[in-house]
Amino acid sequence: MKVPHEWHKGFFDNSFYNPASPAAVEKAPAEAAFVLKQLKLKKGSALLDLCCGPGRHAVEFAKKGLAVTGFDYSRDYLREAAARAGKKKVPLRLLRGDMRRLKFRGEFDAAVNLFTSFGYFQKLSDDIRTLKGLARALKPGGLFLIDLVHGGFVRKNFRPRFWHELEDHYLLEDSREASGGVFNTWTRVPKKGGRALSRSFYTRMYTKASLGAALKKAGLRPVRFWGSFGGAPLTGKANRLIVLARKKG
Repeated sequence: MKVPHEWHKGFFDNSFYNPASPAAVEKAPAEAAFVLKQLKLKKGSALLDLCCGPGRHAVEFAKKGLAVTGFDYSRDYLREAAARAGKKKVPLRLLRGDMRRLKFRGEFDAAVNLFTSFGYFQKLSDDIRTLKGLARALKPGGLFLIDLVHGGFVRKNFRPRFWHELEDHYLLEDSREASGGVFNTWTRVPKKGGRALSRSFYTRMYTKASLGAALKKAGLRPVRFWGSFGGAPLTGKANRLIVLARKKG
């Protein structure tokens, strides 16, 4: 299974994968409410949604009166986020770029990174570089909430191949464990005929210990961990790894 180092540059477009499925959009208000409960931000506070995708959470944050900046690499997703914000009649600042090259400095009261939108780089140093850039983007004492698939759960329940049935297609996942992460190939098979499409990607499998260490290296101190957006504790049976961290100073 060959995965290009910069695989993300050709993966995230609506012709292949859109994270704002109807089911995901339906869950967004409750997930956003959990995030805002932890961040405790006042109206008008500046919030960075790093890897905002099609904006399903960013719009929810903006509806609560926050000054939201959505940052993503995908042009497709940013266009959809802009359309979603327009439909909901909320202001949303949207910027395109590489998460490893954030140029913000002390601009945000808080930041979020949701739905396993981190850990894409095969070099751990690129992940650390991203976290350091995010830390620079925060004001002193600013908060960061990140939500990832729980690496401990994935390792324990690893399946090399399985099918999903989705609304208009079947999805075949082929996976191979690797040092630090998992290599995956997704194959979309249309239900009504048409050509199957395959793309490969890498995801680093973070645990409480490894993510905590990465955050600390970037100057972010973990303050709380959860295993779900319902506030469940983080255990080996939890499939989510949600962490709240604070910038030093």
